[in-house]
Amino acid sequence: MPAYHHGNLRSTLLAAAERSLRQHGAGQLSLRELAREAGVSHAAPRRHFADRQALLDALAEAGFARLHAELRAALAAARTDFGPRLHAMAAAYLRFATEDAALLELMFTGKHREGAEHLAAAAAGPFGLMHDLIAEGQAQGVLEPGPPDRAGIVLFATLQGIATLVNGNLVAPDLLDGITRTAVDQFIRGSRRP
Repeated sequence: MPAYHHGNLRSTLLAAAERSLRQHGAGQLSLRELAREAGVSHAAPRRHFADRQALLDALAEAGFARLHAELRAALAAARTDFGPRLHAMAAAYLRFATEDAALLELMFTGKHREGAEHLAAAAAGPFGLMHDLIAEGQAQGVLEPGPPDRAGIVLFATLQGIATLVNGNLVAPDLLDGITRTAVDQFIRGSRRP
């Protein structure tokens, strides 16, 4: 890890924290250890993070921002038809969820904690994209009309279940693309306008 240079300690600590999260999980994150790795005093991280929970919240918030950016990029690269756009979004979500499983877990465990309203606001970005995509499918007549949130929860629960199975080694990662296609196709068929 490069030594700390004036002005980038916060980003240096977040990058080191994300690496540690991937390798050891949230339980092992320590501001003191991150300071040692960055080559600064053990008190220096406190200028950016009041405590360990503030660091975890910052990691989760950055995770939601990255997930939002990845979903937006997937949608931008997809064709304009609803089906391919939904496939692209689902694949991007599952790629993120399986490549950054520890971060995803942190993102969802901290979101509902008292005092974590900023995490709920950060989560609104990626979930807003899913909501808007469902509404788009309804407007095009591909999906049955109704509250987009309800259909979005069904889709999200399906994708999250797939990610949990892959992350728990109950489904081989090389099956992910096929399972994603099947799940999205079945979602569209099951939600199709009668």
